[in-house]
Amino acid sequence: MNNHLQRLRHLGAGASLALLALLIGLAPASHADSLYIGDQTDNTVKRFDADSGEYLGEFVKKGNSPIKGPRGLIFTPAGDLLVSNQNVGTGKAGTLLLFDGTTGDFSEALVRHNDEDAPFAPDGIVLVDGTLFVADQASDGKDTPPGRLWAYSADGVLQSDLTPDPVSEFPGDGSANEFHPRGVVLGPDGLLYVSVVDDLNPRSADFNPLPGWILRFDPVDKRFVDVFASHTDSGCAAALHRPDGLTFGPDGRLYVTAFRADAEDNDKILIFDASGACVDQIDLDQVGQPRAVAQALLFGPTNQAGENLFVPISGDGPDTGAIRRYNTRTKAFSTLVAPAEQGGALGSGWYLTFGQTAPDTLEYVEEEAAAP
Repeated sequence: MNNHLQRLRHLGAGASLALLALLIGLAPASHADSLYIGDQTDNTVKRFDADSGEYLGEFVKKGNSPIKGPRGLIFTPAGDLLVSNQNVGTGKAGTLLLFDGTTGDFSEALVRHNDEDAPFAPDGIVLVDGTLFVADQASDGKDTPPGRLWAYSADGVLQSDLTPDPVSEFPGDGSANEFHPRGVVLGPDGLLYVSVVDDLNPRSADFNPLPGWILRFDPVDKRFVDVFASHTDSGCAAALHRPDGLTFGPDGRLYVTAFRADAEDNDKILIFDASGACVDQIDLDQVGQPRAVAQALLFGPTNQAGENLFVPISGDGPDTGAIRRYNTRTKAFSTLVAPAEQGGALGSGWYLTFGQTAPDTLEYVEEEAAAP
């Protein structure tokens, strides 16, 4: 990674194309920023114009990288694209992979699958002041053991294990609940927020993957802090089923994807205020209608309709492969990228990032206008 640390902040391939066009006398490209998203159907990272949704091709190409199950994506301050990779279907532990932030070419494995400290099923990732936090959904072993929350240095060396003690911290109540972390983000209060699900072993007699929590951790002291929200709380928090992606909006509220409980429920995004109370929700589908499942979500550039919450749709419904752009005030959305069955280029998108997404808070950082 040493040579990568010398690079400037990522500008995106669109900016490079614009410069090239100017040099050869052509009209410059108009892409202000790009959206990058891991496609589960072909193990690529695809790139779209963040404003128009125009497909700009495979950024990390099929067959040209070791990706098998891309999950969390962030651009490092050095300009590399960092991808947590679960090595789905290989029987191997997961990896943390670096790709050139301009070309998409594979650079190196920051953490290899055969490293002693490799995460087994890495999901969400954030980079906070030089420390990479990885939500490792499950450990290797029979019956899907509980996962871990790892902290690595920027060059891939394991620093610490933030996993809460099951007796004294989480669940801390003598129950059989397990720690399976999925998404992670740095909050406005300087704490890490981690989405957690319970049971991932379908062979267990009392299998129930629905219970979900949002836990908080101190990224400086590297310790568990508290339970921010729980499926046992009142109001819409009771729908905190299998939470995954989470991000803070410009309004300071936490947005979390949640799955339906059964056929009489629907998939949704839950919205929490600073106290941990669930104050609102955005329905992704309706009861009795085709499902629209979301694994992750992210705020990006705002368009004229006030839409800036980007939500990739997965699952097996007719909207699978679409990327929706929501107005969080009206809860209306437009389709930025068409579903796969309508000719869209994305098979099933999960985690996403923009060129201007902060690697710690995951907030969208608008570029400052150049001085006249």
